[in-house]
Amino acid sequence: MTREEAWELLTEYNKEEFHLEHAQIVENTMKYFAQKLGYGEEKEFWGLVGLLHDLDFEQYPEEHCIKSQEIMKERGLEERLIHATASHGYAITVDIEPVHEMEKVLYAVDELTGLIGAVVLMRPSKSVQDLKVKSVKKKFKSKNFAAGCSREVIQRGADMLGWTLDDLIAQTIEALKTFQE
Repeated sequence: MTREEAWELLTEYNKEEFHLEHAQIVENTMKYFAQKLGYGEEKEFWGLVGLLHDLDFEQYPEEHCIKSQEIMKERGLEERLIHATASHGYAITVDIEPVHEMEKVLYAVDELTGLIGAVVLMRPSKSVQDLKVKSVKKKFKSKNFAAGCSREVIQRGADMLGWTLDDLIAQTIEALKTFQE
């Protein structure tokens, strides 16, 4: 599947700017991690996983990570793409555990990119470029801030990767700096 085909599929099921922007943020974050973690030859695939991870969320929020599997199977998409995107719903909506390092990264950064984005909006600079880990950690501890971003999922993702929460946050900030203001 090409990036263009993936975008066409995504926009067939998603119309809201927020969801489309989130998909692209996760896409680019996944590509960054592919390169950083030594999977450069799979960078585009990691990006597709990030782009399509919430394929079903806008239209089927109650069947998130379930309906997307049906849609992708109907389109004849490869099983590893289906498994990877569905695994980010592990222990939330599905019992498909993230196995590959790529799946663990997706699980960890999906919610975290949302939290970081909310932190950035509160900053005077409105930029990720001058963002520090401690600023994100402060808001991470405030359960009412960006309440839709699951701290439990973020922490579980860091644990799956064998990383500290600080390291996950720092690396995700670095990823976002490569393509955001």
